[in-house]
Amino acid sequence: MSKLRIQTMVLGMVSTNTYILYEEGGSQAVIVDPADHPERILNKCREWKLTPAAIVLTHGHFDHIGAIEGILKDCPVEVIAGEKEEKLIKDPGLNLSGQFGRGYGAKITHPVKDGEEFSLLGLTWKVLETPGHTVGSVCYYIAGEGILLSGDTLFRESYGRTDFPGGSSRQLTESIGRLFKLPEDTMVYPGHDSATTIGHEKQYNPIGAYLPQTGDFT
Repeated sequence: MSKLRIQTMVLGMVSTNTYILYEEGGSQAVIVDPADHPERILNKCREWKLTPAAIVLTHGHFDHIGAIEGILKDCPVEVIAGEKEEKLIKDPGLNLSGQFGRGYGAKITHPVKDGEEFSLLGLTWKVLETPGHTVGSVCYYIAGEGILLSGDTLFRESYGRTDFPGGSSRQLTESIGRLFKLPEDTMVYPGHDSATTIGHEKQYNPIGAYLPQTGDFT
């Protein structure tokens, strides 16, 4: 039986899912897409007797990076994100924070690329580049647990916007086609709204109407 636990905190002005992953009985936590309110995230970690080990980003929009600075002041951990997202994460104009109050950015300390694997919490995380919502969007597939952290690429019966800087409807469609090659029982944890599965999305997500019936996106 898996000891991995995933806690969801819905934070920020657009209700972003911030995930705290940890092993039951363990002492470390991985924070995925820390949206806002760093003190609340850190307090939850303390409540569960966890020490942040890393921050993992699916992409760099303001509503997924707002708590990074505050967390790093307390816990100077590495920040993992797609290598093609560095410019957007740093630039308040591109990450949209400048349009929603105080402009801010963040620095990636561990840039990752498509197909790269790294270890956190004793698990292997695989990077899947999924451009479309942003140029450098990535998803993280933890095959050993049957889990996909999809950011704003794939939602429950929906998908990410493509009208922001660097967005592309064609690329997003191709990226989701690639995700649909994963096992159907893969649990999908998106950047907004509720969790779903690859099988459910293959059946009910409207993006399916735009996917070719042949071809291999893997």
